[in-house]
Amino acid sequence: MKTTISAALGLALLAPTAQAEDNAKQRFEHEGHIYSYSITRKGDMRLITGIEERSGKRFRLRIGERRVRGTVGSQQVNFPLRDVEPLDTAPTTLAAR
Repeated sequence: MKTTISAALGLALLAPTAQAEDNAKQRFEHEGHIYSYSITRKGDMRLITGIEERSGKRFRLRIGERRVRGTVGSQQVNFPLRDVEPLDTAPTTLAAR
């Protein structure tokens, strides 16, 4: 699970950081799973909230300066930001205003 979330987080960290684009829904596929998510800034922290579309499992990740904390389904996650590996694909915008 940590690998999957690390991959999801890697993609989200590469997403554009402009405020208008932060709230747009993003979507990507990794190892046969499709994830949709959005990014919100709260001070120095980024909040990534989303869902794995097939299972309906929700995730909420708080990305700080050095750590990632949050939940995936009912599981708590907590790992160093340096463990995140970016995916090779770019996010897809589902809807934009």
